[in-house]
Formats: sequence, structure tokens, C-alpha cells
Amino acid sequence: MTRILVVDDEPQILRALRINLRARGYDVQVADSGAAALKAAAGHPPDLVVLDLGLPDLDGTEVIRGLRGWTGVPIIVLSGRAGSEDKVAALDAGADDYVTKPFGVDELLARIRAVTRRLAAASPAVPALRIGRHTVDLADRTVTRDDGVEVKLTPTQWAMLEKLLRNPGKLVSQRQLLHDVWGPEYHHETNYLRQYMAQLRRKLEDDPARPRHLITEPGMGYRYRP
Repeated sequence: MTRILVVDDEPQILRALRINLRARGYDVQVADSGAAALKAAAGHPPDLVVLDLGLPDLDGTEVIRGLRGWTGVPIIVLSGRAGSEDKVAALDAGADDYVTKPFGVDELLARIRAVTRRLAAASPAVPALRIGRHTVDLADRTVTRDDGVEVKLTPTQWAMLEKLLRNPGKLVSQRQLLHDVWGPEYHHETNYLRQYMAQLRRKLEDDPARPRHLITEPGMGYRYRP
């Protein structure tokens, strides 16, 4: 079931979208502020975000940038701001589409379907991959041990692991990982990479001290060795 996070500070809109989306088979989370949205997305990563720009605590573009620091989830902006500058700012921050209020539910549903189709077509299927005694399914975002136990990963661990697994055998530079997982403002925080790679190895490698699949290339970056 597709999980949609709806972010808006107008209770009527939250209620209407929750009812209409659930009636069409979507799993719906709601948040009424930017901070609540980022917390909800980190705790239960959505498959798509519908986001108002005029939030009480953070501007919607800041929320977009916060999400884009670790996820490529589709974001549809839903806003009363009709000016082209606001649209450009939201799209440049990483939004995938922009719907102006007032809006029709049918139009929003059509935009959701269109964005989902586009991204599905643009994302090549990746088969289940193996790391030691673990099977990683990127489509379902699951890691399962050979004994059937599921291994839980945080959103940041997922983002880092997925970047490596989608480039099997290739060196992914430190700069690229920092940019794609944490955001464009991160350039020198290589300690983040060491910390999260150590966490991934403890969870996935048979011998974390002598990894066979999640390889460090000193001074350059990291590599997934199938």
C-alpha cells in the first residue's frame, strides 16, 4: 500500500485529504508543521509527500530541502502561493510538481498518479541483493537474514546503502555520498560516512572488522562489492 504524508496547517484540508486518499486505498499520515513532517518522514518513510508551503514554523522549501537530504521520495507542493517565483523556488529545492489552491481532489489524485508513474518508469528495477547472510530488497526496502529475521535500518542508513547498492562494483566518492545522503551543504563531514558505514557493517557483514561487501577505498569513497 502506498504511504502518503500530507503536510498542511489547515485542519479542514488535512481531514478532507485523509478521507479521500484513504477511500482510494492509500495509507495516509498527516502533519501540521514542518518539524512534525520531518519527524514523521524519518520515523515512517512515506512513498510520496503532499506539502503546503505556508507552514507555521518552517517554510515549505526548507522542508523540501530537509527531505532531499536523505530521500528522493516524490514531493507534490500544494500551496496558495500562485506566483512563479514561489513555484520556481519549490521546484529548484526538489519538488516534483506544484498544485495551486484552491484545488480539486480529482486533479490532485491525477497528479499523484502521474508523478508515481514517471518515477516508476525512470527507476530501473534492481533485483534482491546479497550482503553476507542478508538479502536486501530495495523495492520493498527490507533487509532479511537467512533465518527470516528482518533487520531494521534508519532512513539515513537506507539512503547510504541504497546509493552503494545501485552502483555495484563502482566507487562512490565521499563527496557524492555526502551530497546525496545529507545534502549539498555537506562537503567535509567525512566522519558521518565512517560512523554510518560502521553501523551498516555491524548490521550486515558477517565480520564487520573484515568486510567483504561494503568496502572502504581510503581517501576516496566506498564501494559495494557483490
